[in-house]
Amino acid sequence: MSARFRWLARAAALWTLKAAVLTGLFVGAAPAAELKLWKGGPPPALALKDLEGRPHRLADYKGKVVLINFWATWCAPCRDEMPSIQRLKEKLGGGNFAVLAVNLDEPESRIRKFLSGMKLDFVILLDPERRVARAWDARILPASFIVGADGRVRYSLVGEIEWDHEHMVARISELLPAGRK
Repeated sequence: MSARFRWLARAAALWTLKAAVLTGLFVGAAPAAELKLWKGGPPPALALKDLEGRPHRLADYKGKVVLINFWATWCAPCRDEMPSIQRLKEKLGGGNFAVLAVNLDEPESRIRKFLSGMKLDFVILLDPERRVARAWDARILPASFIVGADGRVRYSLVGEIEWDHEHMVARISELLPAGRK
């Protein structure tokens, strides 16, 4: 075996290993994306209506841990992570954890068509002019934020992740009010 061939084989093996680590293929591996500590101060305003026209404000969820996820139907990573968000909600229970999925500027008919093919039971909010997305600096989708029960933003994340991965469930569970986990 030539030295060049050995070098190529070693490089290919390293890239394969790196790809496996980054995609979380190893059992028990932490997800590739990671929650980042929020350093942006108080949460920006969030007051939007859901698909039925009911108003929702972030302040209405004080006392709960809230996952705010900015998404769109045209965003493949957004669509791909929706089932894992549902599974996270199921794992953490409904009482102390809530999901607010904020759709960016799409027609209700398109959103409803997308949702008809999925079994999701979390709140879908409409941001028709992207004002809330701009306030939260959600420029790349999906963009997510974890708000603690005290109403403070604790973590942010840009990009797709498996929300129901044991590592993520554990991190978010740490924020649940004591005695309610």
